[in-house]
Amino acid sequence: MKKVKLSGNRSIGEEEPIYIIAEIGINHNGSLDIAKKLIDEAAAAGCDAVKFQKRTPELCTPKDQWHILRDTPWGQMTYINYRHMVEFGFDEYDAIDKHCKEKGIDWFVSCWDEEAVDFIEQFNPKVYKFASASLTDHALIEKVKLLGKPYILSTGMSTINEIRETIEKFGTDNLLIAHSTSAYPCPPKELNLKMIKTLEGLYPTTPIGYSGHETGLATTVAAVAMGACFVERHFTLDRAMWGSDQAASVEPQGMQRLVRDIRDVELAMGDGVKRVYESELGALKRLRRKASAVNS
Repeated sequence: MKKVKLSGNRSIGEEEPIYIIAEIGINHNGSLDIAKKLIDEAAAAGCDAVKFQKRTPELCTPKDQWHILRDTPWGQMTYINYRHMVEFGFDEYDAIDKHCKEKGIDWFVSCWDEEAVDFIEQFNPKVYKFASASLTDHALIEKVKLLGKPYILSTGMSTINEIRETIEKFGTDNLLIAHSTSAYPCPPKELNLKMIKTLEGLYPTTPIGYSGHETGLATTVAAVAMGACFVERHFTLDRAMWGSDQAASVEPQGMQRLVRDIRDVELAMGDGVKRVYESELGALKRLRRKASAVNS
């Protein structure tokens, strides 16, 4: 059975409710107040988890870009200083941890470097996520793999051979795979949702999910209908806010609709066993003529 157990009583996979992740990422723009508001809105919408991103700027920012000047909400500054401005430290993540526990919502992080894993492990997350850019970073995956925790591999900007190579190296124990296309926002013709079925065929005992960067909600709901066990969408208070991920994000009202529609679809999927429901009996009695009456 394709199921991965998180800590506590929750699992992701077959016969489990769809696990819905609101990807806050760096849409908080370095503000803990905005992060808390996003957590509140995600919890109110019925999401199961919020996700952030954690980088060590000096490790993740190419040195030739450190001193390039950039316009930011805080004025013009070097790119390396900007990267520090949008990174939360211990105090912020400690507050996030407490706030999520109060709201009854999971939280976890995409770590972009090995030092970030050591930092986040202080908070004992239930699961880790690897951004699509990290699918070929085997040293980083190995770092998390040794923790023995569930981890999600996102597959945007990757060839099928790169996906196969990484999974062959690390196996499928504790693995969840997210189909994704890394365009922000992604046009519908490049979403390629049938890859969900392709990945299911390749890894039949592994939960397959969907990480979407499109505008609109219908295609994410379609991913659930096609078998995604978990979904992730970028989340923001306002798509007009400053930041590179805002335009491909879902606002609070949209997230409420998305969660509602996903829950309706998973309820409507049923079990594939044909039956006559009690609600049909009145129509059956009124509308179906007996064979003898039809042939007389």
